[in-house]
Amino acid sequence: MNLDALIRSLTPVVYENLKNAVATGRWPDGRKLEDGQRELCMEAIIYYESTHDVPSDQRVGYLDQGCKSGKDDDTQPLNIQ
Repeated sequence: MNLDALIRSLTPVVYENLKNAVATGRWPDGRKLEDGQRELCMEAIIYYESTHDVPSDQRVGYLDQGCKSGKDDDTQPLNIQ
């Protein structure tokens, strides 16, 4: 089995476990994730999300940028003199 087939065969449960492992730094059984494992898990998560058409706003690392024009921004500029 090649890497592409392996990622395509991941179940949603395994995907969630990988996300939790990266977020907490620990495997579900409590063992610490090594740096190399964290990197591979992140690669698997990103590849899984792209091959399973996970909406961009639900992907790992998504940041809602909001309105860039500032028209809907409730904050006022600072008046510094």
